[in-house]
Amino acid sequence: MDLTARIRRRQRSGNDSRLVLDYDAISPVAHLGEPTGRGSVLERLLDYVDPVFDGELPPNAYVWGPPGTGKSAVVTALFARLGRLHSPSRSVIHTSTRGGTGTTPDLVYVDARHASSDFGLYRTVLDAVLDESVPEHGVGTDALHARLTEYLAPYERRVLVAIDHVGEPGARPLSEIVAAFADDASLSWLVVGRPSPSTLPDSVRPPEHIEVPAYRDLALVDVLTARASEGMARQAVEHEQLRRLASWADGNAHDALCALFVAADEAVAEGSTRLRERDLRTGMNAVPRPSVSLGRVFALPDNRQRVLRRLIDIDAGQCGSVDAAADAVAASPNIDLSAGTVKRLLYEIANDGIAERVTSDRASESVGRPPSRLEPRFPTTVFRRLYDLSNA
Repeated sequence: MDLTARIRRRQRSGNDSRLVLDYDAISPVAHLGEPTGRGSVLERLLDYVDPVFDGELPPNAYVWGPPGTGKSAVVTALFARLGRLHSPSRSVIHTSTRGGTGTTPDLVYVDARHASSDFGLYRTVLDAVLDESVPEHGVGTDALHARLTEYLAPYERRVLVAIDHVGEPGARPLSEIVAAFADDASLSWLVVGRPSPSTLPDSVRPPEHIEVPAYRDLALVDVLTARASEGMARQAVEHEQLRRLASWADGNAHDALCALFVAADEAVAEGSTRLRERDLRTGMNAVPRPSVSLGRVFALPDNRQRVLRRLIDIDAGQCGSVDAAADAVAASPNIDLSAGTVKRLLYEIANDGIAERVTSDRASESVGRPPSRLEPRFPTTVFRRLYDLSNA
């Protein structure tokens, strides 16, 4: 955060007794426009995209690293910033302003969690580069691919596509991305995933690899400090508390921000203007280890999110089995789904790893498989608050 932003923050919080001034600023699913502690990674990415400024495409590439390292943050920030830069005559990168002329490549960001098919992939790219609207229905995948090929053919147009969250559960594997763009010589892709490139098959492994390592403790403290400075009142949290959070999170910014978010929300609920030690413990205890990224949860279709939102509020006594949980969710207000549909959605959520099926604590004397209940594998307190804020 620059000096002007710091001064404005003090002006707005000087007479404000609230501990949390902006939940988005401490949200684990929000990215700041200027990533903290990732200067060397940004430099490597700038080296990679450098040919774009000469009207050329860089080779296909793979950005990789473990969960919570800021891969999405640096890629989205870079593409967004390049999209705002302009030469005297035209945009350097055409993202917010679509189309464009000349030979400067377009840059497009795609979230594989939402573009889960070739149709979705082609449509997202076309929607970013064309002035006219791209239909969501009533047109085939081959027609969209033909339209993309047509766009790339004249005037030596080129596109560099960043595809995020590739290979995650529920998202597309790298092999499908490679196949989808195999015939597009005027298009390069930058894929963002988690596994090491050494684990990728030779047939799909791109020539360029950019690693985003786990945060060191000091760097993660800087991330937490920047977020707290943006979203919380002055002196609401101590540096030593952030240092302990960073050490506990073991390099995972997502988990650290979730714990900070819960701790702050707990303090607010009890009317405190500062984070207390018990708030910090509550925050850390509220994050499953390992934790499913909340970005995956919020990428679920709306009906699954509504089911999860109701599920985490149901009394434990009503959730002794998936059947019982489905009945309780279906009977809830604002749930216009049958118990059978809710049960199916709950099993799908479990199969995706967002919740875990755990054998029920209640002993069963009956023959056959004992009943199982669902245990969420994501920070439910953060999900509840962010879901309610977005649907207020």
